[in-house]
Amino acid sequence: MFATIRSSIFIDALQFQLNAPKGDCLRGVLKDDTGSICSTIEKDIDSEKELFIWTGLSELPYGRYTLELSHGQDEMRMNLVKRI
Repeated sequence: MFATIRSSIFIDALQFQLNAPKGDCLRGVLKDDTGSICSTIEKDIDSEKELFIWTGLSELPYGRYTLELSHGQDEMRMNLVKRI
């Protein structure tokens, strides 16, 4: 696992710890419970252990989401909840 989410509940930002080689690219897709893409991000990893904060999520409606992260051939999915 190349990322560890700080909390599966978020309000306006997601925080996760990255554990991946420096210089690689991280891609993230946040989908709502219907499978529609709500937000995407691409980030070059600056250090092997890095705290990353995905901001700008305050406009999303409250509910359940799926976070899909990919790093090279590695992929992971996490279920999340946006709350007040």
